[in-house]
Amino acid sequence: MKKIWFIVYNVIVIPALYILIHAAGMFDKKVKRGIKGRKRIFEELILNAAALDKSKKLVWFHSSSLGEFEQAKPIIEELRKDKGINILITFFSPSGYENSRKYPYADLISYIPFDTHSNAKRFIQLVHPSLAVIMRYDYWPNIVWAMSDYKVPCFIVDATMKPNSSRKLLLMKNFHKILYSNFTRILTVSEEDAEGFKWFGCTEEQVQPVGDTRFDRVYQRSITARDRNLIKEEIVAGKKVFVAGSTWENDEDVILPAFMKLARYDKDVIMIIAPHEPTLLNLEKIENEFSGKLKTIRFSFLNNYKDERVIIIDSIGILLTLYTYANAAYVGGSFKQGIHNVLEAAVYGIPVMFGPRIENSQETQKLLRRGGGILIKNKQEAYRQLRTIFINDEYRKKKEKISYDYVQENLGATEKIIKEIYKVI
Repeated sequence: MKKIWFIVYNVIVIPALYILIHAAGMFDKKVKRGIKGRKRIFEELILNAAALDKSKKLVWFHSSSLGEFEQAKPIIEELRKDKGINILITFFSPSGYENSRKYPYADLISYIPFDTHSNAKRFIQLVHPSLAVIMRYDYWPNIVWAMSDYKVPCFIVDATMKPNSSRKLLLMKNFHKILYSNFTRILTVSEEDAEGFKWFGCTEEQVQPVGDTRFDRVYQRSITARDRNLIKEEIVAGKKVFVAGSTWENDEDVILPAFMKLARYDKDVIMIIAPHEPTLLNLEKIENEFSGKLKTIRFSFLNNYKDERVIIIDSIGILLTLYTYANAAYVGGSFKQGIHNVLEAAVYGIPVMFGPRIENSQETQKLLRRGGGILIKNKQEAYRQLRTIFINDEYRKKKEKISYDYVQENLGATEKIIKEIYKVI
């Protein structure tokens, strides 16, 4: 069956995918950047790989984009302490590649080549990895098969398998059963995910639940975030701070009216809102929502702060630090396509609110079941929960402890993954 799937994939899927990607590149700038960035990939690899110390082992980490790369960082930074290891990092997306080119813990950073059989073989021959670590789900069949042919151990890390995954459909099941047999280790975030992979015939030795490195990463970042002092102490001193992070318009339609109502009754509450896309249009829309009701100020003008009740974040990359000031938080995306990273708020041990779209996040669902998370369905529920959090100390502290304990209990996946890596290199 492997030969049949190899033919199907390379004769039908790859040509179709090539055409689709290049067609999309005519209309989508991001796709176009990805195509352009891959044009000289092998020439650059030949030049850059030649400078590596060949006496060292090379561990290759592949991530689809920035989110998955964040999950790889704790592992990479721990391995970096070993002077006998080189680190290669690849990305599928241009956003991941372009935003990580100066990452200081890598010896070599590249796009992953387009997944043809010849590209896969050439890539492996050029970089000679001692081990490949694929984050979460971005495994390309020809790359995986080439690593198997060249006897390169290959891991999937932070692996998940939803009960209703399309990979379990009849033909897809057979394809993935063959593909997964090529992996040395599949390290899952939970027991349930491990059982999901065993459904494909993966062995006990292959599949091990070790936890999720996202917990380690947010904890690691939270320690340094506390020292950044982005907002002056006198602004938040004595205030009840509500942080709404990564919000879309759908989230704001619920959260903003709820906070405005709360602010009428409680003069000590202030809001920090960080829209997911802080474009000029989105910033002005939020300001207009509050116009005539509550005074607002943008983060970049905080030196001129005069008791405004709403701080609108017009920068990116600082959300995790902003949660350090929060007594309660709302995590966005949960009234749109799916919630963003709930752990960035929960790591500080605060009550975390979110909307109903949480199917994409196991950790959000678990936090909700434990009682640290608060699901809201409309602005009336949002107001009631905010009001309760800020007037009922016992209720708030109970939520705080649950959030804190949840993160603390799930630290340590990185250490377990490192142990598995050293078993094979």
